[in-house]
Amino acid sequence: MADLPIDRVTPTPPVSFVGVDVLLTWGITTRRTRGGVLSNKRWAALFTCMFTRAVHIEVLEEMSSSCFVNAVRRLYAIRGKVKQFRSDRGTNFVGATSDLGVTVIESKDMKDFLSTHGATWIFNPPHASHFGGTWERMIGVSRRILDVMLLGNKGKDLTHEVLCIFLVEVTAIINARPLVPVSSDPEQPFILSPSTLLT
Repeated sequence: MADLPIDRVTPTPPVSFVGVDVLLTWGITTRRTRGGVLSNKRWAALFTCMFTRAVHIEVLEEMSSSCFVNAVRRLYAIRGKVKQFRSDRGTNFVGATSDLGVTVIESKDMKDFLSTHGATWIFNPPHASHFGGTWERMIGVSRRILDVMLLGNKGKDLTHEVLCIFLVEVTAIINARPLVPVSSDPEQPFILSPSTLLT
């Protein structure tokens, strides 16, 4: 096994180095009409702190660069500034310039936002999804939790507000997980979790 990236093992403030990916699409009810309901799609951006393993999820109303920039701005407002982003080479993050053989962020909005805030973006090598195992694992966990919550919703129409509430609850559940084995010693009742590191 190769060495872990330096940002995984260097003590840093929470959410200084994050991995990011977009979760699957949900159909939500936007409003009721006489003939039925109008539905729309929503996505979620999952940000995973590389050091504390904390998760932050933001709802995206559309798959556009401006909507993603707004999600990053909300992340900054709640968790603080990010020094470095890591992601796969998804089409929503990257545009490849085959002539030059380099990869660039295609969105001018995103480039401007990153340069203004002094952040960098690192892309995983092509066809190497295992490089993003840190955040891919959290995506799987969040999907399983959300599936259980949606089963509890009993087929009711999912609205934007309900989806936002569910994703905040998913974030809280994931961040409450213990990071180290839980001791049965009554002298050590403290459990180390991402939420204790965040707060």
